[in-house]
Amino acid sequence: MADVTPQTIQIFLPGGDPRGIRVAEITTRIIQVTEVPRKLLPEFAAMPESEKVALYFLFGDLEDGERGVYIGQTSNPRNRLKQHHQDTNKDFWDRALVVTSRTQNLTQTHVALLEWWAIERATKVDRFKVVNNNAGSEPFTPAPMRGDCDDVFGTASTLLTTLGYPIFKPLVETPLPIDDPDDQVFVCFKAKADAKGRYTSEGMVVLAGSSGPAELTLSGEQGGCRAKRDRLIQAGKAAYQGDRFRFLQDTLFQSPSGAGYVVKECSSNGWNDWTTPDGRTKNAVIRENDPS
Repeated sequence: MADVTPQTIQIFLPGGDPRGIRVAEITTRIIQVTEVPRKLLPEFAAMPESEKVALYFLFGDLEDGERGVYIGQTSNPRNRLKQHHQDTNKDFWDRALVVTSRTQNLTQTHVALLEWWAIERATKVDRFKVVNNNAGSEPFTPAPMRGDCDDVFGTASTLLTTLGYPIFKPLVETPLPIDDPDDQVFVCFKAKADAKGRYTSEGMVVLAGSSGPAELTLSGEQGGCRAKRDRLIQAGKAAYQGDRFRFLQDTLFQSPSGAGYVVKECSSNGWNDWTTPDGRTKNAVIRENDPS
């Protein structure tokens, strides 16, 4: 497992509602992220964060069902988000996440570079579909400011992930140690499947190149497997290739059984269907590594 640094994150609820505006910060840092439901833009406009130089993200569901994000920067979040709210060409978003500094030390130069980094990184990770037309070219930034931006970017990434938006976090870190019991490779060869996956803290990641039979069984049709596969195809994550349904990208499922169901196109007990290359079930591996 990769080394991580323990951190304390504080989440403040200005309105007392955990589903409303949330302000997250690492207690030892000056950067904070404010999550704003679109419906509560007027309440955000009354907060001091709405007048600070900011990097911001608009998250929501696109028409194809995929999660989308627009990334921008502004010297006045209040006015900029109001413009986005009135823009009928960007109606997909329902949440804005605004990155600001409590000490107001971020400048337009800082956020111009942060915006470029964010678009490049989010596009590469591809957890959310970036709807910006293009990232442009990397802006010139003096070396000391680039150092500041690197620290801000890391803090913002951690806070965004904590709030439920892991936009910069790859589904699977590479390279991965195959012999690490906390990051084990599993395979699924049942029901004509030929798949590999990794079990992470977020769920089961089916690796690109994995495949299952294209033809659906009656149980697969009745259980909604076709609809699940169609959504993956529409999102560009999978495709039918001859007699195979093949994953084109690493794809996250919330559970091993959910992953096995789409791969096999029939009901799946993921804890038994996914095994190590030497044949031990996922169930047995997890129990073996359970310290209790």
